[in-house]
Amino acid sequence: MSAMQKLTRDDLFSLEKYADVRDEFRGEVLAHKRNRRIALGTNAALYFEDRLTMHYQVQEMLRIERIFEADGINEELEAYNPLIPDGSNWKATFMVEFPDVDERRAMLGQLIGIEDRVYVQVGDLDRVYAIADEDLERSDETKTSAVHFLRFELSREQVDALKNGAPLAAGIEHDNYMVEISPVADNIRESLLADLD
Repeated sequence: MSAMQKLTRDDLFSLEKYADVRDEFRGEVLAHKRNRRIALGTNAALYFEDRLTMHYQVQEMLRIERIFEADGINEELEAYNPLIPDGSNWKATFMVEFPDVDERRAMLGQLIGIEDRVYVQVGDLDRVYAIADEDLERSDETKTSAVHFLRFELSREQVDALKNGAPLAAGIEHDNYMVEISPVADNIRESLLADLD
């Protein structure tokens, strides 16, 4: 299985070069991201990451922090490379989105464990529940976090079914937040198919 290539220092623009190409690069990334977001009801969304979205993230971090030394660059790459899919999975940033601060605080208290109840489903095969926050714990007994990093690990059978045209669904199955998007829009399905070998 060939995985999506991880980023190396050779893939990155220098700070100076990035200043020149940033507007154009940002436009390309934003257009790409439009095909990689699934709204799960009104207050949650999955943002599927890949090599391009992570390249942009790293460049922006280097720019903001003005990092140009090798060690600093390598640290950013180590932080973001794990969010690039490996060929048999999808990796996503999961956001619980309540614009009102008080409402958000209250809801995060009611949505403990929601990150483990997010799923994708290929055709009528078994649901694949997210493996959440492998890098660090983002919830405690009193509340969940508004941001989680999820991995959806697909079987060969699921990947093949998707490639053969099976529909994709996504949802959340939590006592206080139930939603299913079925089917996921074709433009998103097509974009996610590119993450799989």
